[in-house]
Amino acid sequence: MAMQVNTLYFSATGTTRKVVSRVAEELSENLEKGMVVKSFDFTLPEARKEPLSFAKEDIVVIGVPVIAGRVPNVLLKYLNSIKGNEALAIAIVVYGNRNYDDALIELRDILQLNSFKVIAGGAFVGEHSFSKILAKDRPDEKDMAIANNFADQIYSKITAQVDFQIVSVKGNFPYRNYYRPKNLQGEAVDIRKVTPLTNSDCTNCKLCVSVCPMGSIDKEDVSKLIGICIKCGACIKSCPTEAKYYDDEDYLRHKYELEIEFAARREPELFI
Repeated sequence: MAMQVNTLYFSATGTTRKVVSRVAEELSENLEKGMVVKSFDFTLPEARKEPLSFAKEDIVVIGVPVIAGRVPNVLLKYLNSIKGNEALAIAIVVYGNRNYDDALIELRDILQLNSFKVIAGGAFVGEHSFSKILAKDRPDEKDMAIANNFADQIYSKITAQVDFQIVSVKGNFPYRNYYRPKNLQGEAVDIRKVTPLTNSDCTNCKLCVSVCPMGSIDKEDVSKLIGICIKCGACIKSCPTEAKYYDDEDYLRHKYELEIEFAARREPELFI
């Protein structure tokens, strides 16, 4: 049976989707001209309710964003419910130019435990969810060219090998603790409960309701949250009137720190 390329991703602001889709499209073209890539987007809550299983003949390009240096813990239950059935997998994480820490090795391990054969891994950079200037507009054309090359190398590996070993990637095990920002006194602060506010520019278009990956914005009153906020940036970056914002002191200091200290461009890292 012929191989089938699939994408599987969580992408609140579109950066992870862009990388995963490019790798999958290039790989599918290499394998078979005109192959249609099957796409599974689990960004929104409803998509994470359905069980998902792949076949041995599948190739799955799987992408998640990095939050606090790890795979987002809100996704662990869903990711661990997916059945790999010996499908080949390419693990991709997308981070906001600070560091991906142990996210890639964690994603690789999750997939391996769920019976995927993880043959490649990549850490790409996307515009930071907290900022509109840190890694602005990335992934960009240079990143996309690297994604194409990554796919070409994966194709060469697939066509040259029959038995695959788990790919070696950068990271620690046991995994490091989730990254925590620090205040002016150098003490770690917890911004997990920080939530966005809504100003008077809001037109009640409810776009923020439709894009929230946690389903946490109240449809009747979009200024209220009925669930958790993972600081993914979806509501803020999609708002047509820029009515959504944060005012928490620790959050804003951390945002500023990231924009200043981690402004130097980082490049994608590939493992094949």
